[in-house]
Amino acid sequence: MSNENLQKANRRKFLLLLVLMCSPVVVSYLLYFSDYRPNSKNYGDLIKPIVKLQGKGTNLADNTILRMKDLHGKWILVTIDSADCSEACKDKLYYMRQARMVQGKERHRIERLWLVNDEGTPNEDLIKEYEGTYILKDRDGDIINAIETRDTQMKHIYLIDPIGNLMLKFPENVDGTKMGQDLKRLLHVSQIEH
Repeated sequence: MSNENLQKANRRKFLLLLVLMCSPVVVSYLLYFSDYRPNSKNYGDLIKPIVKLQGKGTNLADNTILRMKDLHGKWILVTIDSADCSEACKDKLYYMRQARMVQGKERHRIERLWLVNDEGTPNEDLIKEYEGTYILKDRDGDIINAIETRDTQMKHIYLIDPIGNLMLKFPENVDGTKMGQDLKRLLHVSQIEH
C-alpha cells in the first residue's frame, strides 16, 4: 500500500470516528430544540408546580395532632372527602389500601391519609375497615387549602413524596392496578433512604 493510500484510509477512519463521537451530542441538541418529549409511562398526572405541604390536623384514630412533617420519609396516598364517605370515597380508600398492599415488602414505605373536609366524624365501622389510614380533620387547614380547588380535590387520589411535596394526581375513577404500578415504579427508582 502506498503512502498516499494509507493517508486516505487513516483520514476516513478519523472522520468516521469523529462522526460517531459527535452524533449523540448533535441528536440530543436536535431533540431538545425541537421540543421532543417522549411519551410518559406514568398513569398519574404530575402536578406543576410541585407544592410543599405543611400543616397539621387532628388524627381521629387516637385524637392526637399529626403534622405533615411527622410523615416525612414516606410516600403518602391522600384522599379528601366528607365524613359521611360516599361510595366514591369508599372506592378511593379501598384502592389506596390495595395499592399499598401489592407493594409487598416495600409497603412499609407508603402511608395513607384521609383528610376529612367537614365537621363530621366517620363511621366507626369504616375506620376499622381501613385501619392504618390516618384520618385527619382538616376542614379549612393548611393541608387542604394547598391542594387544588375545592371543586376538584374530592375527585382524585393524590401522592405526596417522602420530602413532603404534593407531586402526583391520579385520574377520577382511578384504576387501582395502574396506580399500584406507578407506586411500584416510584419505589424502585426512589433514591430517598427508607
